[in-house]
Amino acid sequence: MKSFLIFIWEVTKVVVIALLIVVPIRYFVFQPFIVRGQSMEPSFSHGDYLIIEQVSYRFRAPERGEVIVFRYPNDPSHRYIKRVIGLPGETIEVKEGEVIIYSNNEMNVLEETEYLFSPTFTSGEIRIKLSEGEYFVLGDNRMASADSRRWGAISERDIIGRTLIRAWPFVAFAKIDAPEY
Repeated sequence: MKSFLIFIWEVTKVVVIALLIVVPIRYFVFQPFIVRGQSMEPSFSHGDYLIIEQVSYRFRAPERGEVIVFRYPNDPSHRYIKRVIGLPGETIEVKEGEVIIYSNNEMNVLEETEYLFSPTFTSGEIRIKLSEGEYFVLGDNRMASADSRRWGAISERDIIGRTLIRAWPFVAFAKIDAPEY
């Protein structure tokens, strides 16, 4: 009986130590995310299992092109995945199928051929000036995405983290980097 109690005590210690290591990492550093829907195709497909990194945005702001996971502005219990297009202080315009960024008295048409189906037509007509702490996000599959064209800018406080790794399907395992503009 004594050896059984010693065994139980040892197992309990291992479980507690494992939980003390895993739980903080899971809740404060990395978080899993499963893609639902087609809004991010061709970059991510329905069912892709992603690892979201939550630490870097405590030290720096999100950058254009990064794929982020955030709380949906109209229902914070839902998480969405989209690409950052507009940054705080910029004016974003979707017009005649193009995404135009106005920043520092300059106008630039966003070049997105690296990650979009080609040719891609961005539907809708919107012009939005982003305030401090606001971001404009779009899905890569512009015809099947509910995004900032529909519900406006997202707040920095709603951002959970950035997509770091596609872990599943295993044949598509990859580190995810933002494109160069």
